[in-house]
Amino acid sequence: MTTSSAAPVAMPASSSAPTSVPEALGSLQNTSVPDLTAAERTRIQAKAALFAPPPARTADGRKDLVGLSREELGQAMVEIGEKPFRAKQLWHWIYHQGATDFSAMSTISKPMQAKLAEHFVVGRPGIADEQTSKDETRKFLFRFRDGQEAETVYIPDRREDRGAVCISSQVGCTLSCTFCHTGTQKLVRNLGVPEIVGQFMAARDSYGEWPSPAGDTPRLLSTIVLMGMGEPLYNYDNVAKAMKIIMDGDGIGLSRRRITLSTSGVVPMMARCGEELGVNLAISLHAVTDELRDQLVPLNRKYPIKELMAACRAYPAASNSRRITFEYIMLRGINDSDAEARELVRLLKGIPAKVNLIPFNPWPGSDFKPSTRERLASFANIIMDAGYSAPIRMPRGRDILAACGQLKTASERRRRAETLADTPPLPAPNSW
Repeated sequence: MTTSSAAPVAMPASSSAPTSVPEALGSLQNTSVPDLTAAERTRIQAKAALFAPPPARTADGRKDLVGLSREELGQAMVEIGEKPFRAKQLWHWIYHQGATDFSAMSTISKPMQAKLAEHFVVGRPGIADEQTSKDETRKFLFRFRDGQEAETVYIPDRREDRGAVCISSQVGCTLSCTFCHTGTQKLVRNLGVPEIVGQFMAARDSYGEWPSPAGDTPRLLSTIVLMGMGEPLYNYDNVAKAMKIIMDGDGIGLSRRRITLSTSGVVPMMARCGEELGVNLAISLHAVTDELRDQLVPLNRKYPIKELMAACRAYPAASNSRRITFEYIMLRGINDSDAEARELVRLLKGIPAKVNLIPFNPWPGSDFKPSTRERLASFANIIMDAGYSAPIRMPRGRDILAACGQLKTASERRRRAETLADTPPLPAPNSW
């Protein structure tokens, strides 16, 4: 539900969390994971399987090579009677050159090209819609083979020829954050590896950035932020595999330092993400008390602030040179007081951190209002005076609903009405 911004938020009684991460988490070594956290991780991944993507095959049965690991690509070659070394050639053409047509792979013989085309495709998500904002932000509505859709946004830097690709990890979202337009679309399914990698590759197609820039060559699509539709840590296996493909130096070759994963606080998965991927971490915090965060970010009822901050202190990839970003939507009269700014400073103690202050981006049906300029400035000054960076993130792509918290596929309501009668219900998303 949305909450009126004219009065303090009415707080529901906090639900007791079914599981708890011990306070000792804050002092754990990077290689140590408590049994309770491991058990909760297993539960989360079992639940993720209920929202699994469809097989990555075309209607005529051909397998999509995008999204396969090196080992899987080698096995696919063996299955058609070829030597595994072919995988190295294909990896170069798919991920370094960006080729989608086997006939363009000039180092592969024509008979082999024909054989590959008989069994495989090098796919991309279809572009159902593409919009470019007056500030040059570009939003893609991608349609996948089963007709489901998700949005991806390219945000160019204002000063340099580079920018960030904001990638989705799910169709819809399970979190129902009250200030977020995306959260009003229920979770449909997880995106598969080819669909996640494919978003970045299709964005590159749009800007013609192939082959992959090498070494110090500037990249127009220079960073990835997993901040689109969905909660990446609720689709961890597919997200992790996709990022490993993108980070591979012989292909797309994007450094882990150029990838940021944003989570609302799926505490049991955070350490694993840091250990296995080592990407930058962003936390969608938005409140400094459990009472308020329970309502703004309902996941807080399962993993409250104390546990979340302990997991941040233990995040393996965090350092003074790679600070954790805390995202804070500024809501007028809700979470933007000086007292809350001072409490935020207290919460950040001992964490290599920076804070992104995000003016609320209005969307149809929301009752929230953005904080005033004066409130933004006062809040930011308190954080900066404590020694933390606290930039105010200027909204980008508002005119095409591409700004933070605004993503929601335009066809979702229509599709839901068309399929509601004959689609078996999925388990309730909020039961995560």
